[in-house]
Amino acid sequence: MAVQSSSSNSSEAQALGSSTTRNHFFIWREFCWGAIAGAFGEGMMHPIDTIKTRIQSQAILTGTQNQKGIPQMIRTVWLADGLRGFYRGVTPGVTGSLATGATYFGVIESTKKWIEESHPGLGGHWAHFIAGAVGDTLGSFVYVPCEVMKQRMQVQGTKRSWGSVMMKDNFARKPSVQMYGYYTGIFHAGSSILKEQGLKGLYAGYWSTLARDVPFAGLMVMFYEALKDVTEYGKQKWNISPNLHVNSSMEGLVLGGLAGGFSAYLTTPLDVIKTRLQVQGSTLRYNGWLDAIRRVWKTEGTKGMFRGGIPRITWYVPASALTFMAVEFLRDHVNGGLNNDNVKEVACLSVDKKGSSLPEVA
Repeated sequence: MAVQSSSSNSSEAQALGSSTTRNHFFIWREFCWGAIAGAFGEGMMHPIDTIKTRIQSQAILTGTQNQKGIPQMIRTVWLADGLRGFYRGVTPGVTGSLATGATYFGVIESTKKWIEESHPGLGGHWAHFIAGAVGDTLGSFVYVPCEVMKQRMQVQGTKRSWGSVMMKDNFARKPSVQMYGYYTGIFHAGSSILKEQGLKGLYAGYWSTLARDVPFAGLMVMFYEALKDVTEYGKQKWNISPNLHVNSSMEGLVLGGLAGGFSAYLTTPLDVIKTRLQVQGSTLRYNGWLDAIRRVWKTEGTKGMFRGGIPRITWYVPASALTFMAVEFLRDHVNGGLNNDNVKEVACLSVDKKGSSLPEVA
């Protein structure tokens, strides 16, 4: 009897160890999928982000009067720099998205499980909100310097157009204004900012970035989960057959896009503040994010706080949709090659909660 008990305990220990190894593998796989998906979304939607950045930063370069709208800004970029102008800063943008996507989708899985197991009272949407915020915060250490470089390169456009901006009257009449020089690439931008402003320059707008991204990340996860719950409720209400197969990639595409759009709209004012703090360089038009909020609200009102909101939403709807679709597609593609025993151990979508509709349907 004792021998059987020992054998049983040994088998359980081996099974536990095997399960833990597989769980670690699937969590690490989330990092890879998240990185690929994040970079894919950034690369596809970078031109729209360039328009958003330029619209939001006009007050620093040309003052608050006669600011261009979306059609005017698109025409300005095209005439001045052509297609190349829309893709300025894409390298640091993709680099930052690699880090953000990896931590967001990788950390969120382990964090969500820990919260659900150790703090059952914080389960459900709160667990997803906290997990998303933690993942985005960790990614910010790499993302923020990349964002600073990306946005300054987006504003600069080509060397010829940046030179013409520097020679405008509003700069020529202010010799004390110290704008940064032209950046030829990501390494030149990073070394130049570090040399001129130190780490403070590379992490310009860090707290305003967290103030934007932490609620955005948490809200997007909450909205995604809420939309999935609504979808499941609709299936049950309309008595849709449980045997009906719903492509998880398409579900991620639609629900991820809606979640990203809602979250982007609510956090647009915080994005305006972040952009201006990161683009201003050493001119110090705004002395911190609280001062930026006060001055933007005072001089430009609600319109200024939501400047660039349409291209921001336009960016995040397809970018979030493509990101979630890519993660789902990669997971389905890999899972298809696993045997049935391993499939049972596969973790659900990073933003899925226990018992959500997606695992049941897929």
